[in-house]
Amino acid sequence: MASDRVTGHDAASSTATAPSAGVVIDRAPLPASGPWPTLDPFLFCVHHLDAYPRGNGRLGPDAPLDGRAIGNDFSVLDGWSMYHGSRVPGFPQHPHRGFETVTFVRRGLVDHSDSMGATARYGRGDVQWLTAGEGIVHAEMFPLTSTDGDNPLELFQIWVNLPAASKMARPHFAMLWAEDIPTVEERDDRGGRVSVTVAAGEYRGHTPPPPPPDSWAARDGSDVAIWLATLEAGASWDLPPARGGHATTRALYVPHNSSAVQVGGETLPAGTVAVVAGDHALRLTAEGPGEVLVLQGRPIGEPVAQYGPFVMNTEDEIRAAFADYRATGFGGWPWSDDDPNHGSDAGRFALHADGTLDEPPEPTG
Repeated sequence: MASDRVTGHDAASSTATAPSAGVVIDRAPLPASGPWPTLDPFLFCVHHLDAYPRGNGRLGPDAPLDGRAIGNDFSVLDGWSMYHGSRVPGFPQHPHRGFETVTFVRRGLVDHSDSMGATARYGRGDVQWLTAGEGIVHAEMFPLTSTDGDNPLELFQIWVNLPAASKMARPHFAMLWAEDIPTVEERDDRGGRVSVTVAAGEYRGHTPPPPPPDSWAARDGSDVAIWLATLEAGASWDLPPARGGHATTRALYVPHNSSAVQVGGETLPAGTVAVVAGDHALRLTAEGPGEVLVLQGRPIGEPVAQYGPFVMNTEDEIRAAFADYRATGFGGWPWSDDDPNHGSDAGRFALHADGTLDEPPEPTG
């Protein structure tokens, strides 16, 4: 997914308030749409929350598209957007270089296709981890497979930076199927229920499948974690200190569709990011049904130059990325359409560039 130009990434954007005296170091409101601010090693996070209607039998919405800027629709008209899709919502082919995308789908499906010849359908709790490295072109379409009812979509897409030594790594994607991703069920001292989905990093002895080999998250000591905690009304979650202590940056995101969350005596309303110290254990309490996304990691600490879909260390490297893409297309586009999809009946799968077919395990119990 593409973005506007960004030339630096700090925990708090220009809208942040002054640092607090308590456990919250800084805080800022989250934009209603578009990228959320992040801390190094993350570049940004986007929360797509679309109330798509029933499908039209061709994986698009069974609804008029009048009033939408088709090809660039971020209107959230009627609670959903077509984004860059013209028939099926989503993001037709577009390039990336120099970083990774982590796509954590909570509801709905994503059809992936790329310039390596790999393709996949995933969602409903799955995570795709894509290393763009030296350059990849991919499409991410949101097929509306149900013609009998609505097709809600919710996902987080998180951009993770690569260090200079890995920016030109070979592209790679890994599928972390929902059935393999730990979900840790906990109760607080009053019996309140908390569920923690562990998409990256170790949490209380629970570890998800590994990230791609060239990822910053694959390095010893990077302390990268992506955790999503779901709290019932009034429940409290005890967040342990990061393994890396004060060397680890940690940000807490309360999405717009959550209730407010209390932390360290402060109220974080829905639509807030808070920067907290990595070496502190924290108790978070939801005022109503609540959610908290935790992004943490040891900073890479290198210069960031970004223009749209390319993230490098210098402006010269950005110019080289554009020149390489114009000259090579990062390997070309092997698909007949810019927005490939897998039809109405396909299940979740991943077909890798080497021909390996990867399918999620059958549910047990």
